[in-house]
Amino acid sequence: MRETGRFAPSPTGPLHAGSLVAALASWLDVRARGPQARWLVRIEDADTERCLPGMGERILQQLADCALLPDEPPVWQTQRTAHYEAALGRLKDRGLAYPCGCSRKDIDEALARLGQRHERHGERVYPGTCRDGLHGKPARAWRFATEKFEASQPPGELCFTDRRLGRQRQDVSREVGDFVLRRADGPWAYQLAVVVDDAEQGVTDVVRGEDLTDNTARQILLQRALGFPTPTYLHTPLVRAADGDKLSKQNGAAAIDTGTPAAALAALDAAARVLGLRPAAAAAAADCTGALASWVPEWRALYNSRP
Repeated sequence: MRETGRFAPSPTGPLHAGSLVAALASWLDVRARGPQARWLVRIEDADTERCLPGMGERILQQLADCALLPDEPPVWQTQRTAHYEAALGRLKDRGLAYPCGCSRKDIDEALARLGQRHERHGERVYPGTCRDGLHGKPARAWRFATEKFEASQPPGELCFTDRRLGRQRQDVSREVGDFVLRRADGPWAYQLAVVVDDAEQGVTDVVRGEDLTDNTARQILLQRALGFPTPTYLHTPLVRAADGDKLSKQNGAAAIDTGTPAAALAALDAAARVLGLRPAAAAAAADCTGALASWVPEWRALYNSRP
């Protein structure tokens, strides 16, 4: 299979310093594998309520300003609804997806009855309330029958090796529960959409931010349930705001300035430093194209990408 990586931003705002780190890392990882490898861009606009008009196009322009050009035309998730419907249908047919009528309040109350508490920013572990039926409630979402599928797998925690972070493990049933595949308000959940897209685009190597590490075990379960191959994973360092929280669109991260060649090079240079690469000036790189070329062998040495 042709080695393929991707950058998959959500168009809820322009690229900021943290998202450029992920874009640069995924691009370098592909280029370090040689000319036959592909770098793709996927605009993850499935959550239409959060996405802003024209923001996907702006992100693509920011990438182009930084000389980060995909090898194929970008894919937009809103054009792929039929693929997600088909995947959910396959899970339903196998009894691995079921309707859920619980609101967040219902889940919190059920957890409280079990003596558990949902911590702010923590995982809301689904207690399985609708696993045996809706009990008269209307369906609000579709969930993956985690315990049922895990019963068909070798017992124990799901383990995978991250190329930067090393060995990772998660007990999905205990730490997550039956996670959502399609949300109550209609949009497809990230977990299902990303698994279907990566498989159908032939993605072999996923490089993305460290904040998504704990999503990986869920995605591997879905890959196995749908008969998809599992790519390799590398989760990049996060860029932190002044208060120590992850820099994100939600906490007001400023858009990167790519309005001039000098500004675009400066933005790339800052992202490269987060990844442990030397400054572009040290490589005598006068523009984005030259800087990117100078970082490819450095990336290969750091992360052992095959030439």
